[in-house]
Amino acid sequence: MFPSRLAIATGSGVRSTQAEAAISSMEVQLEMAEILLGLCAPDGHARVRAGACTAVWWSWPAPLEACATYHADAWVARDLALSWAHLYDGDIVGRAARLSLDALAARVEAAPKGARVGIATNLERIEEHVLLDIEASRSRTERPTRPDAIRRVPRAVLPGDVELTREQVLRTLSIPPVTLLEALEASAVPDDEWRSAETRAREIINETKAGAPTYEADVTSRKHVQFIERHAPYHVRRLSSGGVVLATHPYRTLWPLWADALFLLGITS
Repeated sequence: MFPSRLAIATGSGVRSTQAEAAISSMEVQLEMAEILLGLCAPDGHARVRAGACTAVWWSWPAPLEACATYHADAWVARDLALSWAHLYDGDIVGRAARLSLDALAARVEAAPKGARVGIATNLERIEEHVLLDIEASRSRTERPTRPDAIRRVPRAVLPGDVELTREQVLRTLSIPPVTLLEALEASAVPDDEWRSAETRAREIINETKAGAPTYEADVTSRKHVQFIERHAPYHVRRLSSGGVVLATHPYRTLWPLWADALFLLGITS
C-alpha cells in the first residue's frame, strides 16, 4: 500500500513534488478503501458493525485517531463513543466495537460531569500513547482488571493533545445521523493546495496511461510526506447498504475532519 517509487510522466511542465505526492496519496487511499470494504462488507451486507484502518503499528486505536472508519449504518457518532470507551475507560477498541450505540452512550453517560479525554493530533503522538498504554498494562496500579481493557484508568492527556469532554460527546450522540453526516461532508472540502496539486496529478496520470515517457519519483521524501500530512483530503462515502466510510490518507487521522464538523454544529468552539 505504500510504494516508495512511482512512474511519473515527464510531460512538458516542471517537476512538481506536490503533484507526485497527490498521485501517491490518491492511489493509497483508493487501495485502503477497497481493503476496508473488502473486509467489512465484501458483498454489500452489513454483517460487520464497525471497522477501521490505521498506520499505527500496535493495535486498533481510538477511531478519532484512525485514518479510516467503516460503519454498517449511518450512526457515525460511534466513532466518538468508541473513542471515549478506549480513552476514558481503557477498553480495547476491537472488543468494544461489538457493543450497541446505546450501550456505548451509557458508558459515556456514566463518566462524571466535566470528564475529558485527550485526542492525539499526529501519528508520532499516537505511538507515544501506545507505548504508555503498554507500560500501563504492566503497571500494578494501572494494569486492567478485565480482559477487554488495556488499562484501568483514563489515558493521560499529553501536551498538545486536543481535549474532548463528556458533554461534547453526549451532545454529538444526540444529533440525528443525517445532520451529523451533512456536517462531516461539509467539512470534507479539499484545501486550495490540494486542489491545485490534484489538477496536475490527474493530468500526469492521463499522460502516463497514454504512454508518455516517464521518470521514477521517490515519493517518500520529507517534502512528499509533509504535503500529504498537511493536505491529503477527507472523504465521507455513503454506501448503498446504508453504511458510511470516513477516510483520509494513513499519514493523517480523522480528528481534523471531526473537529471541523463539531465546530460547524456548535459543539466545540
